[in-house]
Amino acid sequence: MTLAASPEIAAMPARRVPRTTIVGLVGFLTLVDLFATQALLPTLAKTYGVRPAAIGVAVNASTIGMAVAGIVVALVSHRIPRRTGIWVSLALLAIPTTLLAFAPDLASFTTLRVVQGLFMSAAFTLTMAYLAEHGTADETAGALAAYVTGAVASNLIGRLIASQVAGVFGLAINFQVFAALNLAGAALVFFSLRSAKLMGFEGVRAPSPIARLAAHFAVPCLRACFGIGFCVLFAFIGTFTYVNFVLARSPIGLGPMMLGLVYFVFAPAMVTTPLAGRIAGRFGPRPAFWVSLALAGAGLPLLLTTSLPLVIAGLVLVGVGTFFAQAVATGFVGRAATKDRAAASGLYLASYYLGGLAGAWVLGQVFDRLGWPAAVAGVGLSLLLAGVFAAMLRPATAGVRAA
Repeated sequence: MTLAASPEIAAMPARRVPRTTIVGLVGFLTLVDLFATQALLPTLAKTYGVRPAAIGVAVNASTIGMAVAGIVVALVSHRIPRRTGIWVSLALLAIPTTLLAFAPDLASFTTLRVVQGLFMSAAFTLTMAYLAEHGTADETAGALAAYVTGAVASNLIGRLIASQVAGVFGLAINFQVFAALNLAGAALVFFSLRSAKLMGFEGVRAPSPIARLAAHFAVPCLRACFGIGFCVLFAFIGTFTYVNFVLARSPIGLGPMMLGLVYFVFAPAMVTTPLAGRIAGRFGPRPAFWVSLALAGAGLPLLLTTSLPLVIAGLVLVGVGTFFAQAVATGFVGRAATKDRAAASGLYLASYYLGGLAGAWVLGQVFDRLGWPAAVAGVGLSLLLAGVFAAMLRPATAGVRAA
């Protein structure tokens, strides 16, 4: 679908730029800050003089803000203009990103990461609602897959930028570069998305916030999808946070810049993730979830080796599997929620990022106390639980409220 075919996408600057390209760029610039700092974990641990679990929680504290903002947006989404909410959130995101360059201690650093999460989640949730509300089912699935693909690209390119810029110019310049990317995202949304009418409660009194949230929790397939999201990010963050310390220490012993290059493991996911909507539509969400979770699980034994090529292969499988599952879940929530999709997306993201916070804290404690093999076992359990939730999905009842 091109810009000329989509009334919601402005012709800026050329009408032949594919809609999915713009959507993917928005996804990239929205979440580029989220995981980029993980490439700097060993450096930050030395800077603040703390253990891996402490800096792991601090860096992933953005997931607290992501979860909180997901709930807030779910409650007030029917009152927020989509385009304005997205670009303002991205513009404000530049403020805490800039201040991270001057954080004097771990508490300040953690607080700023939480604030970053608030703005990232608001932009993410409103964008998913915007895409779900404007287009056919096929167009929506494709756009959401493109958006998640942009998020996948942010995992790779964000980490590469962070590791290389910090390695050459230092931590302060690194955060200033990311603040500039935040402003670029705000500008892209401002000039590429058109304002659109709010969807959901026109002409009628909106239900109470509790009733609106309860209506989504009353859908069995949505509840299962929220659980899948929790488990998927639990596994992802548990893996890609603490593997940094495994790669940095003996016998592998990678330096900061080489550690950043390891994140080319996300490149295959940039190819497979756009296929998620198409495959889930053809074979159903349950088989798509099971295959993606099995791929991620197959990579876990490789993470326990001391061979860098095998560890990288394991990380590729975990990345491909978890990102594919996230793309399937994102598209499924957009279809299963027949109205008030921003609220449904907000609830899903809250569950998703609470899972990330839990993964950072729980598996951080396991890593510090019991070591890397025990942490990998915890990742495996979370993937298994996600498979159980996937078994609960009944796609035929998507959007049908429980009596």
